Amino acid sequence: MSGPRDPRLAHLLEVAALEAAHLQDTLERLASAPLDAAWVRALDRDPILAERVDAFGARFGRLQDTLGHRLIPALLRALQEPLGSALDNLDRMERLGLLDSVDTWVEARNLRNRLVHEYVRDPAAFAAALDRARALTPMLLETHHRLHRYARDRLGPF
Repeated sequence: MSGPRDPRLAHLLEVAALEAAHLQDTLERLASAPLDAAWVRALDRDPILAERVDAFGARFGRLQDTLGHRLIPALLRALQEPLGSALDNLDRMERLGLLDSVDTWVEARNLRNRLVHEYVRDPAAFAAALDRARALTPMLLETHHRLHRYARDRLGPF
């Protein structure tokens, strides 16, 4: 299917690409750190690492949000597909092979919220959430790449 270039979709693809690159960069700088409650408590003594952790959490959440709540609906609109609820749209992406698992996506969404709130209250829970987000980052990055390729293949270059 080929159609007129959608400026909003083109913008969102560009934004998602930048967000994915920034998340990848931050992940690489956190990749080797063993995460546990003691490591989280030590962030108070290492402001540079604390900022890196904050950046990772923000970038993880931002890419997840951009893809799930902005890019996927825009892509469906550009393809003249019906829009549904967020879960319906994710299910459609899973059926198209653009998303590995709706359940894993929902887990990433829940982690996004925990990365913001668990830090102060429970260092062990925050370490576990951060470690899981680190493990799910490749899924977000791959989903971004799949969505971009699909948009390009179906709608032409952006």
